[in-house]
Amino acid sequence: MNSSPPPANSANGDTTNNVVNGQDLNLNFLDKIRLSATRDAKEDEGEDLPTELNTINSAGGFLVVSPDKLSVKYTNTNLHGHDVGVVQANKPAPIKCLTYYFEIFVKDSGIKGQIAIGFTKESFKMRRQPGWEVNSCGYHGDDGFLYRGQGKGEPFGPKYTKDDTVGGGINYVSQEFFFTKNGAIVGKIPKDIRGHLFPTVAVHSQNEEVSVNFGKKRFAFDIKVCLMSVLGTGVTESMAMGYEATERNKQQMAIEKISTPPNIGYGLVKTYLLHYGYEETLNAFNLATQTTVPPIHIDQENAIDEDDSSYALKQRKNFRQLVRNGEIDTALAELRNLYPQIVQDDKSVVCFLLHCQKFIELVRVGKLEEGVKYGRLELAKFVGLTGFQDIVEDCFALLAYEKPEESSVRYFLEDSQRELVADAVNAAILSTNPNKKDVQRSCHLQSHLEKLLRQLTVCCLERRSLSGDQGETFRLHHFLNNNR
Repeated sequence: MNSSPPPANSANGDTTNNVVNGQDLNLNFLDKIRLSATRDAKEDEGEDLPTELNTINSAGGFLVVSPDKLSVKYTNTNLHGHDVGVVQANKPAPIKCLTYYFEIFVKDSGIKGQIAIGFTKESFKMRRQPGWEVNSCGYHGDDGFLYRGQGKGEPFGPKYTKDDTVGGGINYVSQEFFFTKNGAIVGKIPKDIRGHLFPTVAVHSQNEEVSVNFGKKRFAFDIKVCLMSVLGTGVTESMAMGYEATERNKQQMAIEKISTPPNIGYGLVKTYLLHYGYEETLNAFNLATQTTVPPIHIDQENAIDEDDSSYALKQRKNFRQLVRNGEIDTALAELRNLYPQIVQDDKSVVCFLLHCQKFIELVRVGKLEEGVKYGRLELAKFVGLTGFQDIVEDCFALLAYEKPEESSVRYFLEDSQRELVADAVNAAILSTNPNKKDVQRSCHLQSHLEKLLRQLTVCCLERRSLSGDQGETFRLHHFLNNNR
């Protein structure tokens, strides 16, 4: 296990090429800072949810919408199929979620009970029942039929009438519409309509009246919560579990069926700890698993090279601790002593990150005047340089706030920023490994575990794109934080 750094002018490698290649590779860490700047906004970026009925885009001549825009009543006399009272929600169903669902309660079934619930496109002809026109779908109460883009329906479920609660939903994972009656699933069908869809209700005979629940009140159908405790004995887990929980369980069961090489997780964790220089954690991990984990047998082409990750382990651990503690001057001095090739270019990415962090540490402890002087001395040289300008400006912006920890650039003061700088130093030291060729140095930016997680993210994004970019959005750090 090679844990010592090579001499600064090592004959085993071309240090000039190392610096050039390292500069290109370390640009990745600048992109991570930019992602930190937009992370909170993206996390909070939501969708406008349907909250009421749209009184502008509706068949207004045939119906009356209540003042709260949550009830609709048919006030005309239907003479033909083009005098339907139709109204959409004020917003389309959200698409960045596992499921969407809404309900109607039938206050009065009127003369004929020709009530319908479903989904339509924004361009839907607002004098026709949902399901009678293309790009629409509707479950009708007078016959229990389902209509999908044509006048002829198909047997689907029971009829519904006064005092019934009927719901319509979209399952974005299975790409299906589903409908419910009085809290129970009626059925589901493939969702063959692309794009945004609006929750839609229709009334078509005198005195028909329904109220709509977009989620402000508790649904009759359990879309989220597990009700085992309130449903009593004799109810199976699948019957009691909320619809969304059931769908998530299906996904988890499919994942658990995937076979992986024996103890591969152990190897991934070990190389992750080696890669980032977590020596104490690594020792504790080895101690805890040495009697419980059998030897790992992996095909040579899938083998994990621990020796490469072990390179300069103690030095990398020490540098990480220095950066974590905010001791940037010491870290720079040690780099100049042990790895001068990393900092010989004072405009390199690693130097930039370390100087930025020094400036941040001064702001953190309230030494603003000293921070201004340091910024003019060390950060000003990066002003105007492609790839650095925006980060320099954001960094200087810390000075503009009385409470920078509450500002839009507060991410610079988070522990994750120190970790990012420590990761950059760690990668730079790994890139000096004389046993690695230049073409292999990109391997040091991430551990094997991180590469797998990146591939997982890509697969999740690709899967969502195949569903028309509909369904839950996958954010890895959000997923990991919620599953600790």
